[in-house]
Amino acid sequence: MKKKMTWSNLLFTIINGCLMIFIIITIYPIWNQFILSFAKREYLYAVEAQWYPKSFNLSSYKVILKYKDVWTGYANTILRTALGTILSLLVTAMASYPLTKKDFPGNKVLTFLILFTMLFNGGLIPSYLLMTQQLKLTNSIWALILPMLATPYNIFIMRNFFMSVPESLEESARIDGAGYFRIFWQIIAPLSKPVLVTVGLWVAVGHWQAWYDNLLYLQKPDKWGLQMILRELLVSNQQENIFQVVKTTFGTAGAVDERQLKSAIIVVSILPMIIAYPFLQKFMNKGIILGAVKG
Repeated sequence: MKKKMTWSNLLFTIINGCLMIFIIITIYPIWNQFILSFAKREYLYAVEAQWYPKSFNLSSYKVILKYKDVWTGYANTILRTALGTILSLLVTAMASYPLTKKDFPGNKVLTFLILFTMLFNGGLIPSYLLMTQQLKLTNSIWALILPMLATPYNIFIMRNFFMSVPESLEESARIDGAGYFRIFWQIIAPLSKPVLVTVGLWVAVGHWQAWYDNLLYLQKPDKWGLQMILRELLVSNQQENIFQVVKTTFGTAGAVDERQLKSAIIVVSILPMIIAYPFLQKFMNKGIILGAVKG
């Protein structure tokens, strides 16, 4: 017997179809860059959409392996991402936990001040003057890390998750003589792995993708992150160095097409985040949901 299509089923089918189209539209540009990074010259400027690699040319990756600036940028970005994420999680968690205590002095005032900064901030020029004139952090990695140590949104997400932990666990620990500091490190932190992973991934992606603060605070190219080097190649067309590597490797600067090189560098820059994301996905859903339901 044929099942009758109801309005709710029809609406569900339409929404699912739209979501699938949106996912394809979102993923295809990344997939297209991956295909172009292996493509031979005759396929690079093809008009039709390419859904699978039609050639397997590794010339662009051979050049990148010998291009020192990319690996310098990788090292700077990895250092920034690792250090920035660890310190951000530490500061955010330590700032969020006291806000879950109603008897904490100034709880409401601090909560309001943190919320206020979500709506209003000093702006770019005061931030730039603070970093360069007051703190003297020009050409320092701390100019990139300090502004992202604790954002209001992350503090509230983590605070709300901490509030979902049963109070009976803390009461039992206090009866046994544990203080707040010990309770936080031995009880709250181990139970908060989902929200720590979620916030940590947000912060890590923010550090990994950042380039504008490099432009503002870093005047020495050897301190630039990977995204800043990528910007110089793709946007500013500063390609003399990399084509010198092409010439050294293959004997002529025209051996590798410019578009193929750009696609390969884009793939190399986003690959670590794409690899890490599936392993952290199972923690993210729980962390976001539990961190947003209680206020």
